[in-house]
Amino acid sequence: MIKTAGEIIKHAQSQIKCLDVAAAKELFKQSHYAVIIDVREADSVAKSKLNESVHISRGLLEMKVPGQCPDPDTVILTHCGGGGRASLAALTLQEMGYKNVYAITATFEEIKAEFG
Repeated sequence: MIKTAGEIIKHAQSQIKCLDVAAAKELFKQSHYAVIIDVREADSVAKSKLNESVHISRGLLEMKVPGQCPDPDTVILTHCGGGGRASLAALTLQEMGYKNVYAITATFEEIKAEFG
């Protein structure tokens, strides 16, 4: 049986820590060192991005994130346009060995309004 994208995302979200926008902002403010990774595609990022985010498309995550986050204890917040890709990316980062990974499960507009 083929799984739908929704089923795969739901499974990922059962394995990771998901945050709403307010909780994500608070964690970001309280963390000594935190990175916000935008896993959207480049064309979306070119239109609008968060002031403090780093862009790494989900398809390049495994290759690029070690250069951006060499410490496995770094607080990493992933975000996308609606929470699905952020959740899949967070699961991938956990599987890579990162210990403090959170997916922001909100729309980009909600995240942009809070983070700027």
